[in-house]
Amino acid sequence: MSDTAVGCERSGYAVCSAIIDRYPDYELDDVLVVQDPKQLRALGNVVRARIVMLLRERAASTTELAGVLESPKGTVGHHLKVLESAGLVRVVRTRKVRALTEKFYGRVARLFVLKGDESTPPELRGGVLAAMMLRQAADELIASGDEELGTSALVHVRLTAANRRRFEKRLNRLVADVQQADDSDGTSHALAYALFLAPTPLPPRGDDA
Repeated sequence: MSDTAVGCERSGYAVCSAIIDRYPDYELDDVLVVQDPKQLRALGNVVRARIVMLLRERAASTTELAGVLESPKGTVGHHLKVLESAGLVRVVRTRKVRALTEKFYGRVARLFVLKGDESTPPELRGGVLAAMMLRQAADELIASGDEELGTSALVHVRLTAANRRRFEKRLNRLVADVQQADDSDGTSHALAYALFLAPTPLPPRGDDA
């Protein structure tokens, strides 16, 4: 099993942001466990989370990212500085453009494993970060216009704590398996999932109902 797969499986958490291309055009680590409050806050912004995803295959300049995000370069530059300060992206190379130096940013790791604990910022607790990532996935799904989509489900079940842990491990192994199937000749796909404690359903009917 690769280091990337081990990092995801050992996390014990069901939220993973994964690089599709295992061989970007710069050197980077396999896995980064994201649990520092500064890092979690940095990813708790929709634009910054999207920037991290856009950098999954190659490094990009502020100008390139601004074009894709349809945002001013100054705004994108600010978000990049926040991500860089949090240790999530870094400048991987530069080039001269006239009298200016253009920076190219890349991720610091192929796989980010988001790990929450008691130090998680209050505004990101209660599934907020996971929900944000799922909303981003929903936006990408709608934008894709994929008419062949045939695999999706929302299932509610009652699980013991032991079974929840068991399924979390199986889901993380599935993520690792999907990553290992990456093929440069294939087309870009995304996998989104979350296993979470659902709201309490209606209680059983009383005898007089």
